[in-house]
Amino acid sequence: MYRFALIVVCMLASLPSSAEDAHPLTDGEIWNLGVDLYRDGDATNALAVLRPLMLSRTHGARAAEVVAKLEHEAAHEPGASDALKHLEEAAAAAQIALRASPDDPRANANFTRATDGLKGLRETKRINGILEAAKNKDPGSMLQAAVGDVRRLLADSTTYRTNEPVRAVALSDSMSSRASRLADVWIPVKEIICQAVTNAEDAATISARVDDARKKTEEAAKLLGDMDDEARYRLAEAEQSFTDFFKMTVMPPAAIREDLVAQSNAWQDVAVECERQWQPEALDYTRAFRAKFPAWAQAYEQQAAADTNKPPFTAEAQAEISDLSTRLEKIQIECCKEPLPPKQEEAVGIIRRIIELLPNDGKGGGQQQQQQQQDQQQNQQQQQNDKSQDDQQQQQQDDPQQGQDDQKNQEDQKDEQQNEGGEDEKSADDKEIEAVLRKAQERSDEHEAEKKARARKVRLPPNERDW
Repeated sequence: MYRFALIVVCMLASLPSSAEDAHPLTDGEIWNLGVDLYRDGDATNALAVLRPLMLSRTHGARAAEVVAKLEHEAAHEPGASDALKHLEEAAAAAQIALRASPDDPRANANFTRATDGLKGLRETKRINGILEAAKNKDPGSMLQAAVGDVRRLLADSTTYRTNEPVRAVALSDSMSSRASRLADVWIPVKEIICQAVTNAEDAATISARVDDARKKTEEAAKLLGDMDDEARYRLAEAEQSFTDFFKMTVMPPAAIREDLVAQSNAWQDVAVECERQWQPEALDYTRAFRAKFPAWAQAYEQQAAADTNKPPFTAEAQAEISDLSTRLEKIQIECCKEPLPPKQEEAVGIIRRIIELLPNDGKGGGQQQQQQQQDQQQNQQQQQNDKSQDDQQQQQQDDPQQGQDDQKNQEDQKDEQQNEGGEDEKSADDKEIEAVLRKAQERSDEHEAEKKARARKVRLPPNERDW
């Protein structure tokens, strides 16, 4: 009871009291109480007493040294529930003790020991959070989204320098963040794929390839942040890795949709994708489709038997798809050897027919046709908008005064739309750029404040972290 009373008095010592006979404990008395608790092995109460004392001018350094020792021991206890939190507290306390005696070898050693392993624990916690968020997710879907993201990032990396310097720097930081998030995709992908592989040698090979791909993506993120021209080549390597693994994990419905995109681009003779021709890409997806279609079709039949809401997948449709895919592969092999536009057009028609035959369960078939119609409508709308802009430009050239008036009216309408739409109409990149600019301004303000503080020769507060 006596010890408990002292602890309560100690914790209330700094509170003001209106009673005339109240005598708050001095820092020296609080220190003595904390030391007694520490020597008795009562770490919990010792921390409760000594932690508020760390900011004391007279006893703060010594209290911080003891707190750092106790928190470090708690972090390394077997089965510690929150080792990272204890190690963070130990490092903060050790920093206070070190600032009081920067040249003290023991204070330096204690700080090094307190921060040792902190980076690894932080990374472990971050990875665990990524894996938790990716639970029950399909690796193929994650890789498919990553392929689109890295290709958009690759395209953006070739144009951001054309902006004003301030915006170019903001875009660089934004793209660096996007690349870092792409690097994190490899963490759950590696976990899921390696668990699915039963052969230890194959699992080790895949693990090494994933680690190499993640390293390249992280390097691209760093180079983008540095505005280095080498970032584009690292991004191209990352895109190749994402595409290769997507082809390994893609299921038939997604494979045939990607096949249609690649084959259509091959037919229309559009620009190559990351120095790769579209026709071989289409052939890869056809082969992936053919390899996985029999097992996928059988699994779908079993699911349809258990779920009457799923549309049927007849044996006749499966047989026709098998014949069409075999014929498709032969045509694409021929087109890879020598461009034959009529054959490419025929291949596109076969792919569309396969998509029609696939069961429309919301993951393929008719839904894809609907999506294609929507894309086509969007393209037509975009062409109309472009034509309208061209007409307006021509009109401005013919009548400069009228063009200026029209431009002013368009700007006024645009401002009204932005005011009505608010923040929801801003793109993700614009929002991220604004956040980066705000942070940059905050860093600039902090830097100016720090310069003024150094000019006044004011020491940093003992509880301010610099690690």
